[in-house]
Amino acid sequence: MDPKHAGSALDDLVSSFTTRIAELQELVIARNMYPATSIPDLSAVDATLKAMESQIEAIKGRLQEEKNAIPKAKRLVEQSQRQQRKLQHMLAHVPAGMVESLTLVDRNPSSSILEVLDCDVAYEASKQRRSPLQRQSYMRGRLTLEKVNIAINEVATYADANAHLISCPKKKLAEDAWGKALELRDIAMAEPVKGKHFFLEADIKGPGLKLDNTGKAILTYPFLHDSLLLFRYFAILVGFKKLGLAITVS
Repeated sequence: MDPKHAGSALDDLVSSFTTRIAELQELVIARNMYPATSIPDLSAVDATLKAMESQIEAIKGRLQEEKNAIPKAKRLVEQSQRQQRKLQHMLAHVPAGMVESLTLVDRNPSSSILEVLDCDVAYEASKQRRSPLQRQSYMRGRLTLEKVNIAINEVATYADANAHLISCPKKKLAEDAWGKALELRDIAMAEPVKGKHFFLEADIKGPGLKLDNTGKAILTYPFLHDSLLLFRYFAILVGFKKLGLAITVS
């Protein structure tokens, strides 16, 4: 080998090593120049890019929804146009008298409202002028506060007596009372009176709830069903419902 060529090759190798070392030194200096802030900055840039990507995906999804809704909107527009054409065709074939009446209504839309209001006022006035309904003769004087209080006390007495018979054991009852106790226990299992105090029609013997046909008592034979309903309603007003009682007609 020629010594001159060998020397030049060695010089080139040394020069390349020197250049590489200088480049590495520059890279080390560049890396160590801002060691504390380079990684957080890159992390912030990465987070921002990810947020922008998610926003772009959301925008794409919204655009796709709008694109899918376009055919539905077109169909609605077509249907509304067909409906408009039908209405125009109907209006073109309406008789002349009806057209004039419709035109008058359109020109003065408040007149129809005023007419309806006038009719309502006249109807209310006619209702107020009507005479009150007369009560039937059998209803007069039947419900007073004193009579209802007496009846409530009697009802409570009947119900307490029946509840005592139901709960009392057989050995503490007389033979004649045991039969009624069995009857009451069978009735107490019925759904309408289950868990409630109750009394029977046969128990009604006092002056407040006596059954008669004179029309002066709270309960009367000819109108027994109506009397029961009326007594229930009036008794609720004075607190009878709080007793949890049930009226059973046998």
